[in-house]
Amino acid sequence: MSNVKLPTPLPLQQFARCVNDAQRPADYIGDWPQAGQVYAVRVLPHARTGQPQVHILGFYAERPYGAFAAHRFEQVADVWLN
Repeated sequence: MSNVKLPTPLPLQQFARCVNDAQRPADYIGDWPQAGQVYAVRVLPHARTGQPQVHILGFYAERPYGAFAAHRFEQVADVWLN
């Protein structure tokens, strides 16, 4: 058995409101957020840069997309789950 411990996510659900839905890439295929809408999200750091990225739960996007810049959203609420 391995002694490697994987990080476990916090029992937390984050919600954010889209404040900027402009500049959709021309080759983007998938769901795109609408300004003013509130979404269930996960904020994770980018693998290379470490900058926060917003992943909208339930959205579909073809690669290389799938995450949105944090400046497009404002945090609305954090709900602790138990």
